[in-house]
Amino acid sequence: MQTWYSCKVKYGRQEEDGGLKQVTEEYLVDAVSYTDAEARAHHLGRELPGDFAVASIRKTNFAEVIPAEAAEAWFKCKVIYHTVDGDRDKEVKITTYLLVCANHIKHAFETLESHFSGMLVAYEVPSIIQTNIVEVYPYDSEEIPSKLRPLSEVENADYQ
Repeated sequence: MQTWYSCKVKYGRQEEDGGLKQVTEEYLVDAVSYTDAEARAHHLGRELPGDFAVASIRKTNFAEVIPAEAAEAWFKCKVIYHTVDGDRDKEVKITTYLLVCANHIKHAFETLESHFSGMLVAYEVPSIIQTNIVEVYPYDSEEIPSKLRPLSEVENADYQ
């Protein structure tokens, strides 16, 4: 399961009039801990012009991120599933949040509908809100140094 962290990065951006303006941008990174999220934010910050600082990091409640190639805005979508609790035979509502990349709110809703098209459980979408997220960086297995091995390989080698 992915854990998403919101990282706000402050840096000085060159304006058209020649001045330097301090801006804060929000990025979403898939990380295993706050330390990992900060390290990834610092790695990504090297691409920014001038000096930068990681202003804040917080864990988000996104269950899933749905990217899109041609869209630029990110929308936080609240989805409520309706299911029946097997022990009590009572209807239960489960709330989850998804992050959807889309051009506008209607496009985000259509993306959600196509994403859930084969779902047999009833659901509703009570809110879709545009976020300030500039970019989303999922976990990339190529970022792991080649000298490291999965723990399962190390444990198996110890017992053989």
